[in-house]
Amino acid sequence: MQQNLTTGSVWKTVVRFSLPYLLSYFLQTLYGMADLFIIGQFEGVASTTAVSVGSQVMHMLTVMIVGLAMGSTVSIGQAVGAGDARRAGRSIGNTATLFLGLSLVLTALLLLLVDPIVALMSTPEAAAEGTADYLTICFLGIPFITAYNIISSIFRGLGDSRSPMYFIAVACAANIGLDYLFMGGLGLGPSGAALGTTLSQTVSVVTALAVIARRKRGISVRQSDFKPARPVMKQILSVGVPVALQDGFIQISFLLITVIANGRGLSDAAAVGIVEKIISFLFLMPSSMLSAVSALGAQSVGAGKADRARQILRCAICIAVGFGLCAAAVMQVFAEPVVGLFTDPRDGAAVIRLGGQYLRGYVWDCVFAGVHFSFSGYFCACGRSSLSFLHNVIAIVLVRVPGAYLTSALFPDTLLPMGLATATGSLVSVLVCVAAYQLVCRRGGHGGTKALSDR
Repeated sequence: MQQNLTTGSVWKTVVRFSLPYLLSYFLQTLYGMADLFIIGQFEGVASTTAVSVGSQVMHMLTVMIVGLAMGSTVSIGQAVGAGDARRAGRSIGNTATLFLGLSLVLTALLLLLVDPIVALMSTPEAAAEGTADYLTICFLGIPFITAYNIISSIFRGLGDSRSPMYFIAVACAANIGLDYLFMGGLGLGPSGAALGTTLSQTVSVVTALAVIARRKRGISVRQSDFKPARPVMKQILSVGVPVALQDGFIQISFLLITVIANGRGLSDAAAVGIVEKIISFLFLMPSSMLSAVSALGAQSVGAGKADRARQILRCAICIAVGFGLCAAAVMQVFAEPVVGLFTDPRDGAAVIRLGGQYLRGYVWDCVFAGVHFSFSGYFCACGRSSLSFLHNVIAIVLVRVPGAYLTSALFPDTLLPMGLATATGSLVSVLVCVAAYQLVCRRGGHGGTKALSDR
C-alpha cells in the first residue's frame, strides 16, 4: 500500500501515478451522470429536475470535502517522503478523527437546512418535494461519502493511486445496479436515486476497509494516533481549508455564469449547460495533474528533494498543455457536432450554433487551467495552498464572473466572447501562479520542509 515515489524517472512516475487518477475522475463523472440517465428512462421531467438540482448540491459539497482532504494527502505524503512512519500514522489517525467529527456535524446541520436549500436553488415547485427527498437521504449518507473520499486521500498520500480507482469502480457498478433496482424495479423516483448513491458509497467504503485489513504492512496506526494532535491537525487544515474554500468559490462562479446565461434566454441557457458538461470531461486531465503533483510533490518535499518537486511540476504542465492544445484544436473544427450529441438537431439548431460558439472560446481554458491546476498542486505540496486559493479568487472576482457578465451584455448575439472571458480568467490565474512560484523559489520557501522540521 505504501510507495515511496521520490526516486526514478520523473516522467514515468507522473504518468504512472496520474493515469489511475484520470480513470478515477472519469468513473466518478460517469457515476454522477448515471442517476440522471437512469431516472430519465423511468420518470418524468419533475423527477429528473429533482435529481439534477439535488446532485448539483451534492457535487458542490463533495468537491469541498475532497479539497479539505487534500491536507491529509499532503501531510501523509510529506511523512512518507521523509521516511517517518510514525508521523504518517499520526496523520492518518488524526485525519480519521477530524473527518468523522466533521461528517457528523455536517449531517445534523444539513438535515435541518433541507427546505431552505431547496428554496435557495430556485427549485421548480413540481420538483421541490423530490429534491427534498433526494437531499435528505444523501445528507444521511454524508459519513459514508466522506469516508470514501478520506480513504482515497490516505491511499494517495501513501503513494497508491490505483486502489482509489478500484474503489470508485466498485461504487460506480453498484450505483448503476441499485439505480435500476430502486428506480426501475421499485419505482422510488428521486428517493431511489439517492438510495443508490448512498448505498453504493457504503459498498465502496466496506471494500476499501477490507483491502486495508488485508494489507497490514508499511504504515501502522495506533490507538493513540486517533487522539487529536494540534501540530498534525494544523498542518492538515492549513492545506485543506484554503483548497476547500477555493473549490467552493469555483463552484459558485460556475453557478453565477449559469445565472447570467439563463438571463439570455432558453437556447443560450441550454447551450451553456451542455458545454459545461463537455468541459467537465475535458477538465479530467487538469484535475488529475493537480492531484498527482500534490501527492508526488509532497513526498519529494518531505524527502528534502525540492528540485524533484519542481521537475514534477514542469512535467505535469507539459502534459496538461499538450492535452489542452489538442482539445482546443479539435473543438475549433468539431464544436457543433460535439454539442449536437447532447440535443436534438431538429429542435435545437440554435442551441447547437450557440453551444459551438461558447465551446470554441471556453475550450482554451483547458490549456490555461492545466497550467494553474499544476501550480496549485505544487503549492499544496509545499504547504502553501493559500497561494492556490489566492490566484483562483483573483481570477474569479476580477475577471471570470465580471468578464462573463460584460461580454454577455455587449455581445447579445453570440456566446464566443463569453467563452473567451471564462478562459481569460484562467490566464490571469496562470500569471499570478508564475509570479508566486518565482517568489517562493527565490525565498526557498518550501513550507512542507519547514513543517516537518518543526516536529
